[in-house]
Amino acid sequence: MPFRAQPLRLVPVLAALLCTAPAAAQMDHAPARCTAPAGLPAPMASWRNPLALKAGADRKAAARAILTPGRTVTLALLPTPKVAYPVRPAKPGDSVSHGGLASFTVKEAGTWRVALGSGAWVDVISDGQAATSIAHGHGPDCTGIRKMVDYDLKPGRYTLQIAANGEDSLTLLVTRLP
Repeated sequence: MPFRAQPLRLVPVLAALLCTAPAAAQMDHAPARCTAPAGLPAPMASWRNPLALKAGADRKAAARAILTPGRTVTLALLPTPKVAYPVRPAKPGDSVSHGGLASFTVKEAGTWRVALGSGAWVDVISDGQAATSIAHGHGPDCTGIRKMVDYDLKPGRYTLQIAANGEDSLTLLVTRLP
C-alpha cells in the first residue's frame, strides 16, 4: 500500500477524537447538580425567606409596591399587556409573558444589585430614564439566583421594572453591595 494511503486511514480516527474532545470539555462546565442549597453572601442572606408582594401595573401602583433593600420578595406579576412601563424595556416580552413594577429607595450611593430567580428583563428607572447597568452575572450555583445585574445608583427613589418573565411570579432582591 502506498505511503499516502495510510494518513487517509487515520482521518476517521482523528475526526472521532476531535468530535469527542468538545463534548468532554462541555461536561466540565455543566451546571452543578445540587444536593443541598449553597451558602449565600451576606448581602443576599434573605434569599431563601422571601416575602410576598404584588407588582404594580403602572407608575402609580409601583409607588405602592415597595421593595425594602436587602429583603427578598416573591413578586406576583401581571400579564405583559396589562403593564404600562414607564420606559419601554429592551426585551418587553410578548402577550403570554409577565411583568410588573415596584419601587425602592436608595439612601446611600454605591453599587446596587438586582438578583432574580429567572432570566427576566430588569430595568431600574429614575427621572424617566433607565439606569445603565455596570455588571451582569449569574448567581452562585445551587442558590436559586439565576441572574444578577449591578447598577451605580445615587440616593433617590427608583422604579424597578420586570419584563419578559415566563411565570406569573418572580423571586427578587435589591441590595447594596459592600
